[in-house]
Amino acid sequence: MKSLLLPFLISLTFSPGSSVTAAPGSGEVKTLEIGASAPDFTLPGVDGKNHSLAEYANAEILAVVFLCNHCPSAQGAESRVKALIKDYSEKGLQLIAISPNDPQSVRLNELGYSIYGDSLEEMKLHAAEYDFNFPYLYDGETQSVSLAYGATATPHLFLFDKERKLRYTGRIDDSKFGEPDTITKHDAREAIEAMLAGKPVAEAVTRAHGCSTKWAAKRHLVGEYNAKFQAKEATIEKIDGPGVSDLLANRTDKLRLVNLWATWCGPCVAEMPHLVEIGRQFETRGFDMITISTDDPSALEKAGKLLKRFHAAMPDLTEISVKEEGRRTNNYLYVGSTDSLAEALDPEWQGTLPHTVLIAPGGKILHRFSGEVDARELRRVIVKTLGRWYSPE
Repeated sequence: MKSLLLPFLISLTFSPGSSVTAAPGSGEVKTLEIGASAPDFTLPGVDGKNHSLAEYANAEILAVVFLCNHCPSAQGAESRVKALIKDYSEKGLQLIAISPNDPQSVRLNELGYSIYGDSLEEMKLHAAEYDFNFPYLYDGETQSVSLAYGATATPHLFLFDKERKLRYTGRIDDSKFGEPDTITKHDAREAIEAMLAGKPVAEAVTRAHGCSTKWAAKRHLVGEYNAKFQAKEATIEKIDGPGVSDLLANRTDKLRLVNLWATWCGPCVAEMPHLVEIGRQFETRGFDMITISTDDPSALEKAGKLLKRFHAAMPDLTEISVKEEGRRTNNYLYVGSTDSLAEALDPEWQGTLPHTVLIAPGGKILHRFSGEVDARELRRVIVKTLGRWYSPE
């Protein structure tokens, strides 16, 4: 399934390798200049060990690339990073990746391309899931190393020679997509070939394109974003069989998650906070998280009160798209029998709660989750469906 991207919502940085860019605090971030020495570091890795610059002293070329879990540009670059290691490690290249981001400075809706956030523990999971074959280090606690290098984006590449003098900084290649066949200029490879041949790099500074580094000074923006959402109202309306059938038809370009629940159902209540988070996480991808209560119609107020406690409101972009459909809410209480609800939504549903279905545009049910959902597995399915990076298609 093609990505349902809203391109204007991707946060991109385009900055020359020697430029001055956004500040992590009151100071400026200045990218290392060509000829500068590699700043030292000691950072924890996903292997549970600390790693320092001296550890890689024997490498003819040291590549330091700033990556992270959540950024679609960084995820799209992972295959290129692995290819560089495959093609040049026997020629003396050592590549290490560093995540520069403060996890608390990443908004929930910036995670719309990823299963995992940018904490060290989630880096371990991400690296294992996607078979990283290189050291992956965490600088999110102090960000001092990222500041010393002047990492403005993920990905941002730095190539150092045997004396650890900077010979190239900028992009890996000229494609902002994950597909290798979209590359027309292999900047990193050209730089490495020149360095191996003992020649100057023809274009030593290029623009690093990707998601901007998430400096800790931006935490207040995340707080403001969360506070704005908490102030939203969670609403609920009654819905009948034809209304549910219309939701299933999904005459939109959105991926739609429909969750059947009840106020008396313990697993339903337990999973609801995770579903609310998921609805917020994927709002920029064209995504609906819809709840349908199977409580008695007389319990409308009770169901609504519980939804308000979970802040099951619609994120801004979801709210806009719902209004465009002519609807007012994404929370409903079904009026009718269990059998009629099953026929309207999913005939394979056996009546047990909770029950969750993932619906593609056009109405095809892509996945069913019977019982309490595993939030990580649900994220995995959504990301697999929508894609991990910005796609040209």
